[in-house]
Amino acid sequence: MPQLILAALFFIVLHFGVAGTSLRSRVIEKLGENVYRAAFSLLSLLGIIWLAHAYRLAGYIETWGQLAWFKPIAALLMLVAFLLLVLGMTTANPMAVGGENLLMADEPGRGIQRVTRHPFLWGVAVWAFVHLIANGDVASLVLFGSLLVLVLIGMISIDAKRRKACGRHWDSYAATTSIIPFQAIKDGRNTLVIAEFKAWQWVVALILYLTVMHFHQAWFGVSPLF
Repeated sequence: MPQLILAALFFIVLHFGVAGTSLRSRVIEKLGENVYRAAFSLLSLLGIIWLAHAYRLAGYIETWGQLAWFKPIAALLMLVAFLLLVLGMTTANPMAVGGENLLMADEPGRGIQRVTRHPFLWGVAVWAFVHLIANGDVASLVLFGSLLVLVLIGMISIDAKRRKACGRHWDSYAATTSIIPFQAIKDGRNTLVIAEFKAWQWVVALILYLTVMHFHQAWFGVSPLF
């Protein structure tokens, strides 16, 4: 368990202590944008590997335990997570690394961006929440809880960096989009356009979801349905 806590702290400090502070700018000034991004990506990958390894070694210390009644809910929520993840990865996103130029477009918030400007991070958030609740143990609380906090605060941090870097272009984009899913649509600041979603995106998300559900027990030792 101590190793898992250290791994979680490393991952959080890497993102909030470096990427979310002025230290990022100082590092970029010395190393350059490309070197910084490469180094940050490598450290993030190593952090994820460390988290996964430490989680496997942590053992099962029960909190509320595995909740059988929650599994059907979890299965439905995971479908939502896969849709958000795939749509987020396959839709041009001004919030992605290097996506600042997309803010110059006449209508930068299209497709899933009309729903939320952070679809991928919301997918991770739903995934983390589902596994935190479904597993009901201390190790899951540390792992998935830290990831959940990281992505939720990360959305605010990314917005702040874009606002500072892009000025009026950000203001125009933010005025028609929202962090909270469907908030901009609910407020009348945007409209959902189904035609902007591609059929293949939904198909890919469904195939990945069904694959993971089918092999979940073989890969992770736990049935997602029973």
